[in-house]
Amino acid sequence: MKAPVSRPGALLFDLDGTLVDTAPDLARATNALRTHHGLAPLDYPVIRAQVSNGGSALVTLALGLAREAEGHDEARAFLLEAYGRTIAAESRVFPPLDRLLADWEARARPWGIVTNKPRAYAEPLIEALRLTPGVLICADDLPVKKPSPEPLWEAARRLRTTASDCWYIGDHLRDVQAARAAGMAAVAVGYGYLEEEDDYRAWPADFWFETGEALVEALLGH
Repeated sequence: MKAPVSRPGALLFDLDGTLVDTAPDLARATNALRTHHGLAPLDYPVIRAQVSNGGSALVTLALGLAREAEGHDEARAFLLEAYGRTIAAESRVFPPLDRLLADWEARARPWGIVTNKPRAYAEPLIEALRLTPGVLICADDLPVKKPSPEPLWEAARRLRTTASDCWYIGDHLRDVQAARAAGMAAVAVGYGYLEEEDDYRAWPADFWFETGEALVEALLGH
């Protein structure tokens, strides 16, 4: 898709599956949980599709334990501890979004991250990757999280911009829902952690980009 004539004044990104490819490290932690319970590792693509759904979803995938089931919380704590030990061993910014961020920062344009990842994991991850967002809003920073619009509004406020001047970019339906509720341009990307049945082009976004390259081209024009 071609970029609109009027490009955004500020960019806000979802973290896992949109800005940073965290699946390799989360997959390793998920399979560590499986191993702990005497189970064979799961194939990487199976785990990757669930990463955007959070730690509880990975526990359910790994052990078949629903969120309310006995032992779920203990298993989630094990998984997150394993993840926290090597939080950025293989995680990387999706190429070529690193080029987009470099250009954006060189032009002193504001950008930030709004994620449903807890701060205890999001903050060390972005520090390890040497990312310098103007704002980082995490799951535990406010009483509500996406798909509520409040985290997006708070990010815009801290960037000293308006919601209508922002693009919110994500790889999950809740990202699009949050952006629309916040009055931001909703941008859906197809390179993230989609489940097999997901049709991201059916989400009520304003723009859809199949690849990171297409997104960067739309924003930078080259």
